[in-house]
Amino acid sequence: MSSQGSTGDIRGREADNGADIGKPRRIVHVDMDAFYASIEQRDSPQKYAGEPIAVGGTPPRGVVQTASYEARPYGVHSAQPAVEAERKCPDLIFVPPRMEVYKQESEGIRKILREYTDLIEPLSLDEAYLDVTEPKKGPPSGTLIARRIRQEIREETGLTASAGVGSSKFVAKVASDREKPDGLTVIEPENQLEFIAGLAVEEFHGIGPVTTEKMQELGIETGADLQDADERTLVHHFAKRGRHFKKLAMGEDDRPVRPDRERKSVGAERTFSDDLSDLGAMLDRLHPIAERVSQRLQEADQRGRTVTLKLKSHDHEVSTRQTTLERPVQSEDELMTLAERLLGRPHPPEEPVRLLGISVSSLTDRAPKGQQLELGFKT
Repeated sequence: MSSQGSTGDIRGREADNGADIGKPRRIVHVDMDAFYASIEQRDSPQKYAGEPIAVGGTPPRGVVQTASYEARPYGVHSAQPAVEAERKCPDLIFVPPRMEVYKQESEGIRKILREYTDLIEPLSLDEAYLDVTEPKKGPPSGTLIARRIRQEIREETGLTASAGVGSSKFVAKVASDREKPDGLTVIEPENQLEFIAGLAVEEFHGIGPVTTEKMQELGIETGADLQDADERTLVHHFAKRGRHFKKLAMGEDDRPVRPDRERKSVGAERTFSDDLSDLGAMLDRLHPIAERVSQRLQEADQRGRTVTLKLKSHDHEVSTRQTTLERPVQSEDELMTLAERLLGRPHPPEEPVRLLGISVSSLTDRAPKGQQLELGFKT
């Protein structure tokens, strides 16, 4: 069932299952609507309210971090090169990000979530999982708690959030995207398999463009197809991920909400529709990836000493090139400098590339002090 907005009747019933063994959990995924862009529209309504805006860098090198809902019908979306976004929407207004403001707003929202449960697993500044099977206050109903959380966020911040409720993290996350913006979608346990059956395979966690294409070649296009697929066939074509996809399709997702989850690395990657063989084209595609990784590091208030460049060739062979620094990095310029050096050492890729990625590990929340960072390679 789905319910939009913050008012209206709640249909359906959730069993009072508490913490009984064998009973379904109540997982809520809360996802703020166009978080950065909505904050800018709220804070500067005379300039941005009702306008197509993109928070992020400007053309030609910038990348869109968040687009307002007014911009999305034109095809503007996050992680898109700014020059492409401007081409699709000539009236697009580019707004520089204010990360400190977004972090402050995120912490205020986190306080609202903590009123209901301590089992909160943040995914970024604007989304989080909550396990409300045994809430700190309110009835043991994921539906009612999600509705109250959305209402409190609206009242205290003037922003809207969408939420999904289910008995697993996978179902809750997919559900939260169903009625955006400002929506609530509840998938009750008895309807879970039917809901999953109706999903396109690209909506499954871990299934990107390349895997989607391969699945479609096998005749697998929906969750129903995955439910019917032979697990051995899936493992043959997708290794251990095939078993994971099958379990998700059958509603078997017992991953707990981990409030103490330690992030070991931060990264981003992109698969391209056309293979890249020109070094300049690879560098162009690395810029928005480096900016996205830098953004995620800033959101987490972290830096890292080890930078890894991931490459996947046209025949799906994956290789990595890595360097460890004396001092941690965070900025886009630092990451791009390192990625450019890694791309050329020991030599540029000899085969066309269909995927590029950058990740940062050996994380720390301590900022470099004193002297300027040197981007030398440790041997």
